[in-house]
Amino acid sequence: MTRSEIVIMGIYVADLAFKAKRMPIMGETILGSNFAMGPGGKGSNQSVAAARAGGKVSFISRLGRDAFGENARTMYKADGIRMCIADTDVATGAAFIFVSEETGDNAIIVTPGAAGTLSKADVDEHATAIKSGAVFMTQLEQPITVAAYALAMAKRAGTTTILNPAPAAALEDSIYQSCDYITPNESEAALLTGIKVKDLASARAAANVFLEKGVGTALITLGENGALLQSRKGSTHIAAFKAGKVVDTTGAGDAFNGGFAAALAKGASPIEAARFGSAVAGISVTRPGTAPSMPHLYEVEALLKTHA
Repeated sequence: MTRSEIVIMGIYVADLAFKAKRMPIMGETILGSNFAMGPGGKGSNQSVAAARAGGKVSFISRLGRDAFGENARTMYKADGIRMCIADTDVATGAAFIFVSEETGDNAIIVTPGAAGTLSKADVDEHATAIKSGAVFMTQLEQPITVAAYALAMAKRAGTTTILNPAPAAALEDSIYQSCDYITPNESEAALLTGIKVKDLASARAAANVFLEKGVGTALITLGENGALLQSRKGSTHIAAFKAGKVVDTTGAGDAFNGGFAAALAKGASPIEAARFGSAVAGISVTRPGTAPSMPHLYEVEALLKTHA
């Protein structure tokens, strides 16, 4: 391992995506217009995004000994992702994804399955990779205590740490001190700070709460309004990239985080890395699915040139 590599810990689940005009109410059955099954899980999606964006990626997780697990391994091999993965008799997880026919917006229920059994022992097993990588990134789909343990390990070793606090959950203040970057979306930032994020001013206020808790830099994603990057030195608004018609926003946050991590690992400044992540996300939403929608480096570079 060298300091150019990205280590990501998180879960893999099989995405089961249903497209319809609206969500059914309790007790109701409605007809959908499309169904697709593909790879998902925030950590897994971020690993694919970072790898396709030019990063050298290692992914720490757990998979079941089943067809879903085999599908994951095949994908990681194809994208050149180093697998730091333990097999388990617990079934690989799955996610129900509703996608609106009209807007492309989504609602998701995740069951982590095998990856939900990630433990501190898994972190210790891959400590060398975590300590010697350029960037370590994790989320909150696996046990929070395990995420906190790994972040603290990486921070002590001088590895740049990123916490994508999704899905949002109450956190001990101590975890923030292990975060060089925290990357919530609007709703996650609101839950964690108590400030409703509805514009740049409220995003800055929420970012200040994270900084006060010990985070190095807050990077709050704002959907079609881009992102806000804020540190103790000041704040910068990163505009969203328009790469075509929005088809499916599922996985856009993972695309952003994967691209951001890949750029940081290559030595980009935080602003440059956030802009790169925004371009990755901008392309991903023009395609259906999560991991399959992640663009390759040449596509991202082409989009950045057109928005120079």
